[in-house]
Amino acid sequence: MTEPVRLAKRLAHQMGCSRSVAEQYIEGGWVAVDGVLVEEPMARVTDAQSVVVDPNASLVALLPMTLLLHVPPAYAVNHAGHRSKGQDGAFALLTAENRFKNDRSGVRSIKKHFAQQQVVAALDAGACGLAIWTQDFRVGRKLFEDAQYVEHEYMVEIDGVVSPAALLRLGQPFTIQGRRLPAVRVSVSSARSDGQRSSLRFAIKGPAPQQVAMMCELVELPVRSIKRSRVGSIALQQLAAGQWRYLASHERF
Repeated sequence: MTEPVRLAKRLAHQMGCSRSVAEQYIEGGWVAVDGVLVEEPMARVTDAQSVVVDPNASLVALLPMTLLLHVPPAYAVNHAGHRSKGQDGAFALLTAENRFKNDRSGVRSIKKHFAQQQVVAALDAGACGLAIWTQDFRVGRKLFEDAQYVEHEYMVEIDGVVSPAALLRLGQPFTIQGRRLPAVRVSVSSARSDGQRSSLRFAIKGPAPQQVAMMCELVELPVRSIKRSRVGSIALQQLAAGQWRYLASHERF
């Protein structure tokens, strides 16, 4: 009985191609061993095992992917002021079970899409909502180098009523930690009839870390929650808390 060999070596011999080409087929999610999809070129197989390549297999280069997740409140900072799971922990929510059922990207999900993902436009501590990971240097460059031009939208829940004076002050330029910040568009989204709670909408280009929370603190507005609902032209829309989807090829921040 022969010793097991690497799947890439077995497939290269079987198809009469180079190992690098065989690895592309495997990492592309096109190869099954005994009827089970295997995406690791280094997996070991024996002569007795069946190795089959999907008839629809393509050697089109694996494109870098960008993932959009609605981070739930439980992954922000808890009421005691301690980080419960954090944005890094939220990466564990990117599973097949949590993928948005109406994802229209048309992307066929494979393991390689989740490797070497980088957080871009990170959520502030204590905030939930839209989080972004990417393998695409162009997306990273857009959200890092052009950050001052990319608008972020936040929905902020406040205890009590927001006075006209506080709303006016929020819309004026602030200096935070020695940095002069541009004016922010702020409006009241909703308010309860009993006056116990209000919701504000912030629209900020290139927000500084913790800017929303600090602005509210400076005008003495007690914040209950902060949710980022949009980055550039990409919004949460119907993405429920804990769900994720791919950024479609036609979408741009």
